[in-house]
Amino acid sequence: MLNRKNKLLLLKLLSLFSVVRGYNVLMIVLAQYLASIFILAPDGSLRKVLLDLNLLLIVLASALVIASGYIINNFYDAEKDLINKPRKSMLDRLVSQRFKLTTYFLLNLYAVFAASYVSFRAVLFFSMYIFGIWFYSHKLKKIPFIGNVVSSTLAIAPFFAVFVYYKNFETVIFVHAIFLFGLILAREFLKDLENMAGDLAQNYKTIPIMYGPRVSKMGITTLVLLALIPSWLLITRFEIGYMDYYFMGSMLLFIILVLLLWRSNTKKDYVWLHNILKFIIIAGVFSILLIDVDLVLNRIF
Repeated sequence: MLNRKNKLLLLKLLSLFSVVRGYNVLMIVLAQYLASIFILAPDGSLRKVLLDLNLLLIVLASALVIASGYIINNFYDAEKDLINKPRKSMLDRLVSQRFKLTTYFLLNLYAVFAASYVSFRAVLFFSMYIFGIWFYSHKLKKIPFIGNVVSSTLAIAPFFAVFVYYKNFETVIFVHAIFLFGLILAREFLKDLENMAGDLAQNYKTIPIMYGPRVSKMGITTLVLLALIPSWLLITRFEIGYMDYYFMGSMLLFIILVLLLWRSNTKKDYVWLHNILKFIIIAGVFSILLIDVDLVLNRIF
């Protein structure tokens, strides 16, 4: 049995894990490696990719900056989250704001230190990434549309770092990136609908507050329907193995999501739609394995 001191320590660790969205960070790390193996460096051996020290440091720096980004975002949104996410907010508050800020600065310092082993350009990239996340959390987040676009751009920045490292400029990479960016931007619009109560209380000028939920729904519908284009291109114009089944399934879910969106009016409805988009994004990470099933099977057996 755990004593009181150990229980408190465990709760604080869970609180910190919640603040930095540890599950999201781990998913991004997995996505970067899978993208490197199957998309960005398909001709390289699995061993070479996994043992590439520079790639490891880039992924590590990305994970540290993303984790620190969640901390600073949590710091600025503390009051709003009490309204929008009361249960999570209570868990997050087990760790003091001072400790969060200290951890924020340490994670960023470690990220830059890791990047310095790769190149000076890597240091510049991650320094700009750190500044971009802080500026978004401090200023841009409250600006309608611009905040959404910047947030989506920051979300795909870690993949850009790996993309530049491998210098792979094939068209299929850009089509994948457009598809992912569109989904993340639609998800940002959905989060605004989901968090209207807290945003209104804290004077956040989001799209649904400034122009109404209908305008947000129109934006989400447009983005989701536009995502059909890269989906169709990836299925018909590029060799992506069995991953085409993922895009076929996504296209069906897009249509269902749009139909449900226009019937949604409550926070609970928007949370469900948010989870559908999150599922599509997460499923996309694991479906990268379907690009070359033979490689996966050969490594397992």
